[in-house]
Amino acid sequence: MRLNSISTYLRLSVCAGLISFLAANQARACTSLVLDGTDNGHVYARTMEFGIPLKSAILKTPRGYAFQGVGIDGVAGSGKNWVSKYAVIGANAFGMPLYVDGINEVGLAGGLLNAPNTAQYQSPTQAQSSNSIAPQQLLLYALTNFATVAEVKAALPAMFVNSSPMKEWGGVAKSRMTLHDTSGASLVVEYVNGALVMTDNTIGTMTNDPVFSWHLQNIGNYTNLSGTDKKPMSVNGKTFYAASSGNGLHGIPGSFLSPDRFIRASLFVLNTPAATTDVQEQRAWHIMNNFDIPFGAIHLDSSSGYGGGVNSYEYTEWIVVANMKSKTYNIRSFENPGILSVGFTPSDINAKQLSSIPLLG
Repeated sequence: MRLNSISTYLRLSVCAGLISFLAANQARACTSLVLDGTDNGHVYARTMEFGIPLKSAILKTPRGYAFQGVGIDGVAGSGKNWVSKYAVIGANAFGMPLYVDGINEVGLAGGLLNAPNTAQYQSPTQAQSSNSIAPQQLLLYALTNFATVAEVKAALPAMFVNSSPMKEWGGVAKSRMTLHDTSGASLVVEYVNGALVMTDNTIGTMTNDPVFSWHLQNIGNYTNLSGTDKKPMSVNGKTFYAASSGNGLHGIPGSFLSPDRFIRASLFVLNTPAATTDVQEQRAWHIMNNFDIPFGAIHLDSSSGYGGGVNSYEYTEWIVVANMKSKTYNIRSFENPGILSVGFTPSDINAKQLSSIPLLG
């Protein structure tokens, strides 16, 4: 059951500027969601923010490509190696063969969202290292191997995600994963206190810290809000009108903090009317505009850990809207606000090598 009775489910994954809930000078922001169509399709959307440029590009992975898992020693090949079952399109980081966001050829879509204060990965032994991968490989592993949320839920308990650092990140890349499949199932994958935690995501939205269960509890504090305007109040024969339309969501939290973004995304999803997948795709862009962080709105000093060791600004580097029915991945970046649309072609699916497309076009 959703939090209300609307017939369409809008689940949004928006990765947009997170000022840490627990540490005053840390900021990492991501927001995500999904919108459901009346024609059994789904639209996944998210924003990406960080304190240093991620230098993302569109990365295409074909079927049958061999990947090397990074083991506990941080060396590629010492972990769990695998061959991609499904082709994938998505956004990478630092020019590396990994995904921070993406969709595969059968429609499984999702992303990694920062969780610096809560993510704590597993500690496999040397003997278990060959059955482990590094945190930054988690989404890559999921999208290249699985078609459904159910398959992911069955596979992850049988392997490890280790705590090996990522040089380009400057340490362990701490995040949580959101996934959505074409059946409408959604899943949040976290590693908390060294243990795997998987939660079915009823609403489909996700942001950053605190842990996902905290966000689900917090949303109950906002059940009084609705997209439907409230009627005027009458007292002793006198009527008091709202200043304008829009009083149904009066009091919706508006900051860039992760809990506030989670509430906004959830309320937008729950109040979006039913429509076809193509219509929901267009609506998703407008919803995501509400999580676009302007340059200068979040300033990080060199001690924050998110500014790359220097004073920096965190802003929305790119926004994704993926049509899970048409298997189309659409992205616009800070430098190029025009939408770059990429789909699966037979030549891409059956290629022998990885390929990439710059976001600048």
